[in-house]
Amino acid sequence: MRKTLVAALSFTMMMSSAYGLEPIQTAVDKDYESHLSDLFVYFHQNPELSLQEHNTAARLAQELKAEGFEVTTGVGGTGVVALLKNGEGPLVMMRADMDGLPVKEKSGLAIASTATQKDPITGNMVPVMHACGHDVHMTSLVGTARRMAAMKDKWSGTLMLIGQPAEERVMGARDMMKDNLWQRFGKPDYAMAFHVSSGNEAGVINVSEGAPFAGADSVDIIIHGVGAHGASPHAGKDPVLLGSQIVVALQTLVSRELSPRQPGVVTVGSFHSGTKHNIISDRAHLQLTVRNTNLETRKILLDGIKRIAENLGRAAGLPEDMLPEVIVSEESTPPTVNNDELVRRLRKVWKTNMGDDKVVTIAPTGMGAEDFPFFTTDPAIPSVYFVVGGTPKEDFERAKAGGPAIPSHHSPLFKITPAPAIKSGVAATVYALLELMPRK
Repeated sequence: MRKTLVAALSFTMMMSSAYGLEPIQTAVDKDYESHLSDLFVYFHQNPELSLQEHNTAARLAQELKAEGFEVTTGVGGTGVVALLKNGEGPLVMMRADMDGLPVKEKSGLAIASTATQKDPITGNMVPVMHACGHDVHMTSLVGTARRMAAMKDKWSGTLMLIGQPAEERVMGARDMMKDNLWQRFGKPDYAMAFHVSSGNEAGVINVSEGAPFAGADSVDIIIHGVGAHGASPHAGKDPVLLGSQIVVALQTLVSRELSPRQPGVVTVGSFHSGTKHNIISDRAHLQLTVRNTNLETRKILLDGIKRIAENLGRAAGLPEDMLPEVIVSEESTPPTVNNDELVRRLRKVWKTNMGDDKVVTIAPTGMGAEDFPFFTTDPAIPSVYFVVGGTPKEDFERAKAGGPAIPSHHSPLFKITPAPAIKSGVAATVYALLELMPRK
């Protein structure tokens, strides 16, 4: 037993020595205590809404410049791009999102946000909080910058760190790409991002092959009709009836057009029409969310929605110029699809350096979406999106025993235990970067 333990320790020390990684965790711990913990408090208490992250971007840029990065602000609106060139080698990108949500924080934390901001959509002043952990992401990005700047003798290439706006509205990544991101700063050879999760144990890395996040499309269907008296339905074309037929028919897309092992979601979240009991309206409006895990499924679902809506309009006797209109919103995103080979490579690195118990593979149970794939889909870039746990193990045990439930993301009760999440986020990113950018 003792020989086995000694051999294991020797192997770990050998690997640490080979990568020059032995002091990383200690250095990250010191960084957290001396700098990152206060930075997290700043980000947590000063959240800003999507497309309005002006102060957030300025602080992030300031932190990255202090570590010697060449920083450009205002990319795609409020985006931040920071480059650290360190000789010949690959260009590797790491992204952190910056925006908060229009939610009043009720977490009970001493550092709870009391910030308010004008909502650009409604024009109203609204409370704002980091109800999805983007404060953890930004703090970890700065921690990564500090470690990589301090270890330039251990790697070669160009490190690109991105502060991305408007992830919550799935607009920021696309806006940065429209601003010629790769043409201006170079197309990465690899790309990474992570998301802190209240549903995973604090400090544990969860990485999976395939699609960790779904693609999402917001779809509107405008149904035209011919208004009439409710007592004379034969005199009109009822958009409520046609809309109801469309809602029911849409359910066949997932159940009858996708393989039983292929996930997909078509949800009608809103159905509006009419003004009074006895009036047949001349218009109805359906609002849908459509989720998928690959581009082929996305095409099947979106093409199917258009086909069903238009042809049911024809079946109802509408002329061609009055068929239902299917509008796919710009607030849409492709699925986040990991490069399986890269996942296996980084999983091995993380297990070697962080421990088998700190790296898990838990398949996603929902169809949440992310706009990160706008960076990695067209053109295709090998990428890995991983998850870092943010809730202590004892909180899960208390919840299981009947105690307080774990608050979900976007909840006013949402909270993360920052120290283990930020430390693991920094360490995992640095280990991955050193693997992808070896010293030449």
